[in-house]
Amino acid sequence: MIITAKPKQFVRPVLGNLFLVLSLFILTLGVSGCATYQSKVDQARHYLAEGKPQEAADYLKPLAEKDDGDQLIYVYDYATALQAAQNFKESSKWYEVAYKMGEQKDYTSVGRQAGSLLLSEEMVQYKGEDFERLFVHLMLALNYLSLNDLEGANVETRRLIDRLNYYRIEEKKPYEQNPFAFYLNGHIWEANRNWDSAYIDFEKAYTLNPNLKAVQEDLVRTAYKARRTEQFQKWSKKFGIPKNPDWENSKNGELVVFYLQGFGPRKAPRPDSPRFPMLMPVQNHTHWAEVEIKKDNIPFRRDETELAYNVQDVAIKTLNDQYAGLVAKRIAGFVAKDAAAKQIGKKNEALGLVALIAMHASDRADLRQWSTLPQTIQVARYSLPVGKYEVQAKGLSLRKEQTGENSEMIPVEIRSGRKSFVIWRSWR
Repeated sequence: MIITAKPKQFVRPVLGNLFLVLSLFILTLGVSGCATYQSKVDQARHYLAEGKPQEAADYLKPLAEKDDGDQLIYVYDYATALQAAQNFKESSKWYEVAYKMGEQKDYTSVGRQAGSLLLSEEMVQYKGEDFERLFVHLMLALNYLSLNDLEGANVETRRLIDRLNYYRIEEKKPYEQNPFAFYLNGHIWEANRNWDSAYIDFEKAYTLNPNLKAVQEDLVRTAYKARRTEQFQKWSKKFGIPKNPDWENSKNGELVVFYLQGFGPRKAPRPDSPRFPMLMPVQNHTHWAEVEIKKDNIPFRRDETELAYNVQDVAIKTLNDQYAGLVAKRIAGFVAKDAAAKQIGKKNEALGLVALIAMHASDRADLRQWSTLPQTIQVARYSLPVGKYEVQAKGLSLRKEQTGENSEMIPVEIRSGRKSFVIWRSWR
């Protein structure tokens, strides 16, 4: 006797197995996603900590060139490793790539956006945090200054200020103005001998951050050079900085050293809400730098750097300001997960429960970030006689003891009435 089964008798087991496989796949994807990112970037960070920025760049290059949802992270890190290797032209090229990627309005696909609701935020293509998209302009400006491209540097500081104003005015985000952008722009204007514009930006930087000691002499000097007599007298008295004959010495030029110190904060799950990220400070051994200038291999000047910008504090505050938005999105995710699980449960209650557990298990904090940002930016400036010099930065601990983390000897030419710029990065 031949027994004929109805089609539904075969369809239900097939659908059930399909849902089960899908649920297990979702769970595996959620568990492995974050580990994949961390494992990929960790080797590059080790190279950087060992003082091997070119090896880090070589390691990151194929990741930066790969067109996938995490590409922007690796572009950020690749450009930063190139900058640390003093390859400023190539670094600028890749920072420009990062800028354009962050600007693409349709960068996040609809499918991945929906997937982030059902699974994890890591399903969304990474566009960078607001803070990261702002900071890329500072890194570009520093690169252009190292290449003596004052126009390019000025474009980037203006881009940063314009973007920040857009966030504040158009998107109503509670972001403060960036004092370092104005401070940096002040140096750019002064390098172009536009004393008045330099004074205006230095004053703006000081107004935004009165604790910025590095700007005090710049403010007095440019007030004097801009023939702002009243302001010169005001700031000179306030800071106890008199007129310096070197300001008008045609036989002198200026050296400005920007020191990018340590690793910035790193993302981790919040202890009280593991589905959401927080930024945790990284313990760096090198906190300051002593800049030694040599002429004809003989020590000429030696000074310590001053704090110009605390990247860590600003990054942490910016992410904390976004916390309410992250919570709102995850609430929408909870609703979507429950709805999807109910649809599966209509076919098979047990599989609906499995799917719900799997989707929630996959919902982790998105720990992707630009992980090679510095902790602080510091500065040292010198008025020097015209000539050729060698500059070396030596890392110092919190107690101002040498850490053994030193730069290579960097050749610098000081020209009459001109500024020269040097960048050094420490990683330990």
